[in-house]
Amino acid sequence: MRVLRYIILLLALVLWGGGLSSTLLHGLYEAGIVVDDYRFGDLYRLSALPQFKQAQPVCAGSNRSSDTASTHLYLIGDSFSEPQRLNKSDFRVSHFQRVAWDYQQRVQLDPSKKNVLLIESVERHIREHFSRPVSEFVVEKDTSLTPTPQLPLRQRVSNEFHRSDMEERLESALFSHDWAFWFKELKASLTLNWFDRENSSVSLSKDHKYLFLRSDTDTSKTLNSSFANIPDQRITLLVDSLNSVAERYRRLGFDAVYLSVIPNKASILETNRGAYNHLVERIQQHPNLRVPTINTYEAFKKSPQSPYLKSDTHWSCEGRESWLNLVWQTVHI
Repeated sequence: MRVLRYIILLLALVLWGGGLSSTLLHGLYEAGIVVDDYRFGDLYRLSALPQFKQAQPVCAGSNRSSDTASTHLYLIGDSFSEPQRLNKSDFRVSHFQRVAWDYQQRVQLDPSKKNVLLIESVERHIREHFSRPVSEFVVEKDTSLTPTPQLPLRQRVSNEFHRSDMEERLESALFSHDWAFWFKELKASLTLNWFDRENSSVSLSKDHKYLFLRSDTDTSKTLNSSFANIPDQRITLLVDSLNSVAERYRRLGFDAVYLSVIPNKASILETNRGAYNHLVERIQQHPNLRVPTINTYEAFKKSPQSPYLKSDTHWSCEGRESWLNLVWQTVHI
């Protein structure tokens, strides 16, 4: 009996540690102790509504990668361009390097190649991204001569133990298996059917066909929502910031800089929900903008079927392929 108590205690400590440490949680995923709770989509994960439960598809690779291409592609991006969604094989380039927003990577540009920078952001975060200096890629002449800077111990500990999302990671560690989803689905269905309420992090479309992030539809989320009013002067300031970032990276050695704004799901699938602020169009059509753009908004708006996954905020395989074709047509990679 004592052995059983120790085993239970040890298991509880391991799961608790997974909730505290992102590295340990990743190890638990690798070991199969914890299951990926995003496997049915981030919106299903938040809402637990069974009608939006859909396994994440594995999209066919584009197989465009080339070792002899004259282009090197560098990408600053968010979750739409994460490695599980995009990689080098999707572009006709001989070198591909991506950095996520709020992180930094050192790069050394090859002057014998065409060095292209693609800046990608989903609509809900673009104003936040460009409200500060964008320095995710640090261009250096010779990275071998400059040692990789070490973060202070306090910052390394802070990066490892994220207090802000500790509760969310604990929930992932403890309640990521199918049995837990069954209970969550039951509760979510009863709440919706009896009280016409969904999880506070999501919003249902008026016809209940689509599921969105609450931040995309809640007008009180003034930096994120597709329906929050944005004065013209705010758009002008954002465009000025975009121009400044592009000009700085061109001075640092990039031959071309492109911008790709991925529309919020609600901006495409339910524009009649409220007064859509047309943020993407107002950026792309602004007379002061000096950065060429990947016009995903127009392509997605004309798509005969939803370019987004039913259970997720991200694009479907068709939406992904549409975006890749636009990049190829615009950047020729």
